[in-house]
Amino acid sequence: MAVATQLRTPEDLANLREQAATRRESKRMAIAICCGTGCRAQGSMDLVEEFRSRLEAEGLSDVEVRATGCHGFCERGPLVVIYPKEIFYCGVQDTDVADIVDKSIKGDELVESLLFRDPVSKNRFHLEHEVPFYAKQQRIVFRNNGKIDPVVISDYIAVDGYVALAKALTQMTPEAVIDEVEKSGLRGRGGGGFPTGRKWRICHGQPGDQKYIICNGDEGDPGAFMDRSIMEGDPHSVLEGMTIGAYAIGASRAYMYVRAEYPLAVANLEIALEQSRALGLLGEDIFGSGFSFDVEIVRGAGAFVCGEETGLISSIQGDIGSPRQRPPYPAESGLWDKPTNINNVETWANIPVIIDRGADWFASVGTEKSKGTKVFSLVGKVQNTGLVEVPMGTTLREIVYDIGGGILKKRKFKAVQTGGPSGGCIPEAMLDLPVDFEKLRDVGAMMGSGGLIVMDERTCMVDVAKYFLAFLVDESCGKCTPCREGLFQMHAILSRITEGRGREGDIELLQRLAAYVGESSLCQLGGTAPNPVLSTIRYFRDEYEAHIDHKRCPAGVCTSLVNFGIDSEACKGCGLCLKDCPTEAISGEKKAPHRIDETVCVQCGVCYEACPFDAITVE
Repeated sequence: MAVATQLRTPEDLANLREQAATRRESKRMAIAICCGTGCRAQGSMDLVEEFRSRLEAEGLSDVEVRATGCHGFCERGPLVVIYPKEIFYCGVQDTDVADIVDKSIKGDELVESLLFRDPVSKNRFHLEHEVPFYAKQQRIVFRNNGKIDPVVISDYIAVDGYVALAKALTQMTPEAVIDEVEKSGLRGRGGGGFPTGRKWRICHGQPGDQKYIICNGDEGDPGAFMDRSIMEGDPHSVLEGMTIGAYAIGASRAYMYVRAEYPLAVANLEIALEQSRALGLLGEDIFGSGFSFDVEIVRGAGAFVCGEETGLISSIQGDIGSPRQRPPYPAESGLWDKPTNINNVETWANIPVIIDRGADWFASVGTEKSKGTKVFSLVGKVQNTGLVEVPMGTTLREIVYDIGGGILKKRKFKAVQTGGPSGGCIPEAMLDLPVDFEKLRDVGAMMGSGGLIVMDERTCMVDVAKYFLAFLVDESCGKCTPCREGLFQMHAILSRITEGRGREGDIELLQRLAAYVGESSLCQLGGTAPNPVLSTIRYFRDEYEAHIDHKRCPAGVCTSLVNFGIDSEACKGCGLCLKDCPTEAISGEKKAPHRIDETVCVQCGVCYEACPFDAITVE
């Protein structure tokens, strides 16, 4: 839908919204195809073209094809949803398009082979909201993902986009906006959980004519892709939230700091910025309110430490992205020594909903101290991986089992790691823990930006701690000694332990080093870096002791401490281990027990993972 006229008043926006909604409603059906990064990698853009070509050939001009953002269920992509029937198809390929059009567009049938089949109940589901992965979710931040084309601004406006901005600029004072955000109980979704309204109020109260807004899109946690999917699939919600925040704080300029590794997010944001400027939603005198504001995109250089506020500011200024001492805090003296408010992508995306629906509505979701929802990237040894948005207070068990479908290959749950490299590992005994800021902190973990990595019985917790320490050693800016040297020494100790050279007292030494690093580091990269080590020692100390005292890795991961064998009674002679073994150390006849030649075996563990009968033994 071409839009050429600038929106000078809220009435102009209402008229455009009515036109855009009428256009959408005029279509008999809409085929929403997930075109987030994950599904694109599986060919979803080819699906878009195939559907459009097929519909044109069939003369079905009353059916719209929408290339939408991420639908969340990444495990089962490419995903297609047909509205208003809400038919949910997964794993769709080009060759399925004709069948879908014939049966579900022209007719009233289902393509059974494309329906989701629950691995637990074995039931098939054809309605999107009934699919177990979606059934317990409540989508506030992800409200538009999967329903709008992110590069078509009229799509966003049709679903009440920019209504909150018009309301804030024409009906509310900056103080009233801050009051509403404060009343909502929204806390920063970037990891720290600082009350958003309080942060805004501090920045608003600073003297000076020039203030800045920053959107932190430098999502560096391994396994995390929540912010990326929001920027890709609903960029206008982030821009609208930032504009409302700028009005409340008194800022006229903003920067979106986005990882350079997110090319689709950058591209969609650039299109959104152009469209917003063309409509007068960015620029001078927005909605005739006298408020002027604009946004610039800055691509991050790939440094994890730039996710820290002061490191991010240094990077935007063109300096080396390394943290500085606080105070002063950015709200007092930030970008170019001016008052600066920084929130992450998910936080900004919540703002339009709070202003539009009201603080009381938002505060009704979640727990007493953690309001609203949280988007998590659910990854690891779980059946259904993808993006999950649930109310604060939802238990880990509900996320892992009800939404995630449980552990792969029916293995035993061992732990879930929350909060990225600076988070902690939570054991099975705490699966009923409600997920909120306080509860996670109490058990030695943290919310972080929202990564949830599920681990099964074949995960070595000492190796997990070593992995995250290795990541943080590489990502440390090296500015302060506790982080630079302390993390290096902790990683060296963990490496010794996993290589069979652990010594008595290593556990206590790790704990002392962790306390020193955590208390003395300049920024929170170092301050929270010991969490994976401390939490694994706290809940899985027996694994550390097995590595140190008995030179054994119970999970069969640490190759220096493992000898693999084959249980002749359990082995069915299927040949999968023989086929996958990279050194041809396995021999045996089909349907007869196999053997491992220890002189050739390199303890890579490929057979351990390949065997469907758990016949591979670990000694």
